[in-house]
Amino acid sequence: MSDSQRFPVAAHALAYMAHKGAFGPAQAAPSALLASSIPTNPVVVRRVTALLAKAGLIATRPGATGGSWLLRQPESITLDEVLKAVNGCAHLGSPPAGAKGCPVGEHIPRQVAKALTAADEAATAALGKITIADLLDKDPASLAGFAPHGACPVAA
Repeated sequence: MSDSQRFPVAAHALAYMAHKGAFGPAQAAPSALLASSIPTNPVVVRRVTALLAKAGLIATRPGATGGSWLLRQPESITLDEVLKAVNGCAHLGSPPAGAKGCPVGEHIPRQVAKALTAADEAATAALGKITIADLLDKDPASLAGFAPHGACPVAA
């Protein structure tokens, strides 16, 4: 799975667990069920849930009766925590090395790297204001005034 897909899969899986009331082993959401909602392969879901479990956001139980459940209330899980849990960042790319001896080539990569850091910090700050519970709300205050991103497919 590409790095750029881990965060959306993780946010979706957490929101689904919250929606289904998966707050303990008895309500565990199996990876196949999560995968059918996303939709993706259950293996992709298991890779992401392993990262979420390592971060302490969920617990998992393997096997035929296994699945995942939330360890915290959805109102207390912010999207910046989710991004960090799946080792994500804004994914705006990385600057090329630049040509030695070129005044632009030697200077610009460092400045572009700083700009990428600024963008990543801004994304983290924005995501820190949005919770898993907000994703389930029809019109949460944290997302007021925003339209879906033009590059993202949106279900009708």
